[in-house]
Amino acid sequence: MQSTAHLTGSLTLQQDFFPELTTFDTLTVSDHNMKPAVIPPYLREGDRIEIITPASHIEEGVVHSAVRMLEESGFRVTLAEHVFTRFGPFAGTDNERLSDIQRATDDPDVKAVLCSRGGYGMSRIVDRIDFSALKKQPKWYVGYSDITSLHTWLNSVCGVASLHAEMPLNYTNPEYLPVCYETMVRALRGEAEPVRWSPSAEASLEVSGPVTGGNISLIYSLNGTPAQPETDGAILFLEEIGEHFYHLDRMLVSMRMAGLLKNLSALVVGGMEKITEGEHVFNQTVEEVVMNVVGGYDYPVLFNFPAGHIPDNRAIYLGRNASLRQSGGEAVLTWL
Repeated sequence: MQSTAHLTGSLTLQQDFFPELTTFDTLTVSDHNMKPAVIPPYLREGDRIEIITPASHIEEGVVHSAVRMLEESGFRVTLAEHVFTRFGPFAGTDNERLSDIQRATDDPDVKAVLCSRGGYGMSRIVDRIDFSALKKQPKWYVGYSDITSLHTWLNSVCGVASLHAEMPLNYTNPEYLPVCYETMVRALRGEAEPVRWSPSAEASLEVSGPVTGGNISLIYSLNGTPAQPETDGAILFLEEIGEHFYHLDRMLVSMRMAGLLKNLSALVVGGMEKITEGEHVFNQTVEEVVMNVVGGYDYPVLFNFPAGHIPDNRAIYLGRNASLRQSGGEAVLTWL
């Protein structure tokens, strides 16, 4: 399948960084090579969600508030054994956190596994999880940030779609919009609506492909591992928080050298929060840093996508096919 995208907008770059790139022209996107993943059954009234804490530890109050919200939405909710355990910065030892996600994975009554928060720790255990139960009974795994390593393992190694969405840590956070929780619930029920937003530049384009990606730091750290995402023909979504500009540049360059940015259908950039200058001053915007790395490729790059460490963190499927259209100042990601 071949898609052609005509871009009417342009981004002006600092010439000393990438002198040959100043505007987009007509684009031709190569055939899709990344295979869409298996879609787990959507949840129905009374289905069970198990909450786990596979990374950093979490306060009990926010989880109990999340349980009440989920029950009011019609789900049964159970907590993993070590959801409140503490071991240094983690929610228990590696073996304890592994035990929780393994039990939730193996239990046929659990229809969705909800990570209570990110932080750090998922990548320490993801390669030890036995996902063989998903061959007969695939289920949803929900989270983002540090949970990116779980998403990429599920999508690339297991061939199962997952849900990049808000976690209990922020369900009652007044800084986060209600749409964060609402879109997560709708997505679990199979009622996800198209994601509409206003990119930073106007354009006219239409492409399609499986959606993949997540947090740049985690994707960068997975280069060369079995969980390195397959990106050929994909709509790659990226988000980040708390990095220096030169760190962002280094991670993107590493992804480019690993071939992860070469044959995309499109690059969609979400929240880029608290990106600051470090020892090596860039004097650039996030858009300029990104475009200096990927601007030579012939696919569209869209910014301001509403997902990531931002108040408007909408749920998106990873591993599922979608179409991406932009007309003028509005873009729409529609699930296929």
